[in-house]
Amino acid sequence: MPGLGTVINAAAIILGGLIGLFFGKLMKDKMRDSLCKACGICVLFIGLAGALDGMLELSESDIVSGKSMLLIGCIAIGTLIGEIINLEDRFETFGEWLKNKTGNSGDKLFVEGFVNASLTVCIGAMAIVGSIQDGILGDISILVTKAILDFIIILIMAGSQGVGCVFSALPVAILQGSVTVLSTLIKPIMTAAALSNLSLIGSVLIFCVGINLVFGKKIRVANLLPSVIIAVIAAFI
Repeated sequence: MPGLGTVINAAAIILGGLIGLFFGKLMKDKMRDSLCKACGICVLFIGLAGALDGMLELSESDIVSGKSMLLIGCIAIGTLIGEIINLEDRFETFGEWLKNKTGNSGDKLFVEGFVNASLTVCIGAMAIVGSIQDGILGDISILVTKAILDFIIILIMAGSQGVGCVFSALPVAILQGSVTVLSTLIKPIMTAAALSNLSLIGSVLIFCVGINLVFGKKIRVANLLPSVIIAVIAAFI
């Protein structure tokens, strides 16, 4: 059944978030803060590993780096577009609306948790490739693998940042569900080069989420999201 992978992924996020909330309530504020920073460090390394995997390659006996100009160009142009559109504020406005509609108006961490968790689990090639395979072939293996990873990530994040993390299942369902429905149209665009670029830029954005988790909000990561689209376009230039 097309879309099953996304359903499993969203369910894993909700389950992980609820378990994280339960254990988070048993923690003192200092423990929650330490857990948030520990989670941030993990996210930093996940993003760093993905970025280095895209930039470094083995040439004979040497390791050489590349795609520096691609990285700079995509991030710069994407950020400019994101700032003009002001995606960060729109994302936070939606988070505020969601907070009020779900009866969590008193939760100060709701929007921050929702934004950080959503960006962490939505950005990346696995979401796109997995959704396309689900839609065209009925193969949910990639999305099931992603579901396991997201379960662990959201469990930890919800323990420190609260119930907002649970609602990251919503943008995941919308994004991956849309890609699954449009999979026959999107598949020709997602060439090996396009997926490589998407993975590289997406990993850099995940790294930025980690910075915000560890050091407090320093980067308006949502305003960097157009960089991912620019990365895909760059594969055809």
